[in-house]
Amino acid sequence: MKTFKSVFEQYDWNTIQSKIYQTTSKEVEASLAKAKRNLDDFLVLISPAAQPYLEQMAQECHELTKKRFGKTIQMYAPLYLSNECQNICTYCGFSLDNKIKRKTLSDSEIKQEVEALKKMGFDHVLLVTGEANYTVNINYFLNAIEQIKNDFSIISVEVQPLSQEEYERLHEAGVYSVLVYQETYHQEVYKKYHTKGKKSNFDFRLDTPDRIGKAGIHKIGLGVLLGLEDWRTDSFFNALHLDYLQKTYWRTKYAVSFPRLRPAEGIIEPNFIMDDKDLTQLICAYRLWNEDVEISISTRENEKFRNNIIPIGTTSMSAGSKTNPGGYVVDPQSLEQFEISDDRSVAEIAHIIQQKGYEPVWKDWDKNFRF
Repeated sequence: MKTFKSVFEQYDWNTIQSKIYQTTSKEVEASLAKAKRNLDDFLVLISPAAQPYLEQMAQECHELTKKRFGKTIQMYAPLYLSNECQNICTYCGFSLDNKIKRKTLSDSEIKQEVEALKKMGFDHVLLVTGEANYTVNINYFLNAIEQIKNDFSIISVEVQPLSQEEYERLHEAGVYSVLVYQETYHQEVYKKYHTKGKKSNFDFRLDTPDRIGKAGIHKIGLGVLLGLEDWRTDSFFNALHLDYLQKTYWRTKYAVSFPRLRPAEGIIEPNFIMDDKDLTQLICAYRLWNEDVEISISTRENEKFRNNIIPIGTTSMSAGSKTNPGGYVVDPQSLEQFEISDDRSVAEIAHIIQQKGYEPVWKDWDKNFRF
């Protein structure tokens, strides 16, 4: 059966990159004048030529987001269950070659972390682990979900790529969404960053969203790790992937995240620097191209940026995040996957959202209505 790979192979990285950097202001103005935009317009709107039009883009982005999502921001928190990992990835604190203390939460420890998150007000949790198939595998995930399913209306996961049958089991267990990032769509560069482990298989990871879609998961989250490669070209391929998925698995909802490479134990420095203006342009381009995609902003970003991006295109935000297993109460000193940038409390973030005229939403659906 056809997968995204068959679409991906029709495009050449260097050709797309050249198109982006050869875009003219006339092409930008033509794209901005459209009422409905396609993937070619997205390419134009992420180009350097579009930067002088950022204020106009931001204003329209604000109106489109308000029309489609209202003045609400969905709140969620990551719950790191394990930092065990069998991959060597040069940008990640959990990488196998980092000589660190490994920790995987037990049932009782999971419950302690959940109690802490519930006290903060969260009803949407994102379960995160390293990629260690022998320890944190489908059986571990299903057990963890069983422990917490009565505590949260929404359970999302960000774990290693699984088989379609395993995603079907997660769906049956009550998982609402699955996040999976290709990291970079530059196939040759990908090999340099992922030197050992199952994650080094570019094609298997590339086809993961297809398996998620076939399994009937309600929502799929995509993204690239901004800083590994040219963000404009990588983002075009991420949008190409999203475009294919929306047309193929049209009943599924989609979200995009924008993780910028952050400091972590033993990692490399970013190859490509993306400043706040660049990220604002990228968020605007996504919204101007795609009114339906959800846009998530995590605590990787600094508080000034997060404050300012709320009214532009954001639909969900994390707050009070810990990126280490047991980080909330069980083992605050365990190794983080990366350093967060916005360390304000959940109450502070909720207050800022309200000050901006928006409503922080802790629950946007009920599991009793699952279909």
